[in-house]
Amino acid sequence: MLWWILIGLSAAWVGFAYLGYPLALLLLARLSPRPLRSGDAHPELSVIIAVHNGEPVLRRKLEATLDLAYPKRFEVIVASDGSTDGTDAIAGSMADRGVKLVRNPERLGKEAAQAAAIERAGGEILVFTDVTAELDQDALREIVRPFADPSIGCVSSEDVVDTEGGEGAYVRFEMALRRLESQATTLIGLSGSCFAARRALCTPWPTHLASDFRMALEAARRGMRAISEPNARARFSAIQDPAQEWPRKVRTVRRGIAVLAAYRELLHPRHGRTAFSLWGHKLARFTAPFALVVLLVASAAAAPRSLAAASLLALQLAAYGLGGLALASPAVSRWFGARLAGFFLLVNASMLVAWAYHLCGRRSVTWQPTRR
Repeated sequence: MLWWILIGLSAAWVGFAYLGYPLALLLLARLSPRPLRSGDAHPELSVIIAVHNGEPVLRRKLEATLDLAYPKRFEVIVASDGSTDGTDAIAGSMADRGVKLVRNPERLGKEAAQAAAIERAGGEILVFTDVTAELDQDALREIVRPFADPSIGCVSSEDVVDTEGGEGAYVRFEMALRRLESQATTLIGLSGSCFAARRALCTPWPTHLASDFRMALEAARRGMRAISEPNARARFSAIQDPAQEWPRKVRTVRRGIAVLAAYRELLHPRHGRTAFSLWGHKLARFTAPFALVVLLVASAAAAPRSLAAASLLALQLAAYGLGGLALASPAVSRWFGARLAGFFLLVNASMLVAWAYHLCGRRSVTWQPTRR
């Protein structure tokens, strides 16, 4: 009976993280949506591109950024985080086109580079974008429209990934959640590819916390909302090599756990819909790997005396085995189901490792930009 209780509780927690929370959001969005007033205001913009050793892609990123459609002239700031390649020279060579270079002489991390750029920025709205993200032509014009509503503190772009594999399915699932959160509650995380925030929300700017996650929670802490704008799209290529994806996932979750700990007061029920989304989207997701471990152990313990438990155990082992084969073998990963299982396995294993780092007091501040 004890093992079946553990099986039920762990399965319910994982189910809430991946199915129950989205369904509850869907109902909330339909039955009690939060109003949003969007408009055609064109505030002063500063586009900030934090980069470390981005020589291979920076010039193309700057050319594309300067060509983005926007009714007013906007400034572009390259925040170089201790770059040792030709990043600074590329930014400097485009100074006559309005590109500003802000440089941290030492590598201090993405947020430290962004902080240095914020000090130099003159825009009312600050747009933060990654050097590898390809923005749609109208992305700037669309991402500022929701700021016509004074209750909106920050706006996220929508990510579009060019693959049908595990990462592509995961990104589409996340984007669907963000649309529902925009209608029903508030975004719990912004897209690191591109997001915009009111300048007033950008002070202070902690350099040890992931800005794309923290800014959404900072808006909620100050009584404002964060939303997603489906018409502001940022495109990027999927990472095909699991060996490259693994450290990025571990680093992302480590930084996410640190932000969650710093804003843990928002988990209190008095914060209403914000607390609900923080529990459902982040805390449940971050702790689901522990529930999966409990589910596996409890199923194994109950299997000798229960055919149902034995079948459940076999199903889990088969799924994990298929995921492992997909990560190890390109031939197996050609099958969509195998790729999905592999990505699910990689994500949850990376969360366990991230928790181990966090509980040992090892924080992640610097970042290694992903080569896609």
